[in-house]
Amino acid sequence: MIRLIAVLASALLLSGCFFLGGGGGGDSYKGYVQRAGMFLSSTDVDNSCISPKLRSVISSFERKFGKRIVVNSGYRDPIRNIIGGGEDSSYHMRCMAVDFFIPGVSKGQLVAFALRNEQVGGLGCYPGRGFIHVDVRDRPRGWKKPVTFSGC
Repeated sequence: MIRLIAVLASALLLSGCFFLGGGGGGDSYKGYVQRAGMFLSSTDVDNSCISPKLRSVISSFERKFGKRIVVNSGYRDPIRNIIGGGEDSSYHMRCMAVDFFIPGVSKGQLVAFALRNEQVGGLGCYPGRGFIHVDVRDRPRGWKKPVTFSGC
């Protein structure tokens, strides 16, 4: 019986459907869609394809701030990428990027953590917008910080 409980607990943790550290739900997440253990800003957001490396980055933000992220943009097929104004080589089309925010956490705090996070390969800040972009591209040789663009 103990073995069964351990297996079920492990499955929940690995699936991303369970979050340690509290702050995962409550009023600050009302109105957001929840799918596959993630909060999404709308039903149009596709989180069906997120690489393991990107999941690790997401988890690092959630651990740091003790709250769940809300994804504005995840996977984009080529048509959705054009509509969203993405680059032809967008990491969103490779399951390697998300645009997100965390309710109650300032964009400045997210950017500061992303700049120190060794797993983040690319960072977009989008002036005037309340979210950031992170991706898990390989950093150019010798770079200590992520490749930054769009106002960072």
